[in-house]
Amino acid sequence: MVTKGGNRDTVIGAMVVSVAALVLGLVYVTQEEPGKSDNMDGYLVTARFSRLDGITVGSPVRLSGLPVGKVVAQSLAPDFRAVTTLRIRNDVSLPADTAAAIHTDGLLGAKFVVLQPGAEDRVLANGQEIPFTQDSMVIEDLMDMIIQQARAKRGYLDRPLPSITN
Repeated sequence: MVTKGGNRDTVIGAMVVSVAALVLGLVYVTQEEPGKSDNMDGYLVTARFSRLDGITVGSPVRLSGLPVGKVVAQSLAPDFRAVTTLRIRNDVSLPADTAAAIHTDGLLGAKFVVLQPGAEDRVLANGQEIPFTQDSMVIEDLMDMIIQQARAKRGYLDRPLPSITN
């Protein structure tokens, strides 16, 4: 169907497509490459996790809610645990009994590594390992635990739920 403003519709459509292409181009150009060094000075520490769900190279490392580093490498250890290498800013000294945990920004947000400093006088040096870690919580596992507790509380843990239709 041809409308009266056919040329106008074509021009507006072309403008929308060109603006969308420009925005996508800017996002692509300004996006940081995962393996690219961001020239951040700092020292490297490692942490071993059983699960790294949602953590990738470039994920932020936070201390007291402030960014203090990034995840720079990931590998699999012979014991099938995920080894993460973190680059921490030079001005941040972590006690030797620091803990690392994986948290989520909100319910379904991005994941990041949180450092929880201990009280020991010794500090972690370049190349040392964070001794205490807490894996990421997967929302499906959490929901399964809630459902299992509810079923156990109602007495349906080992038998099927009753049907409301006969």
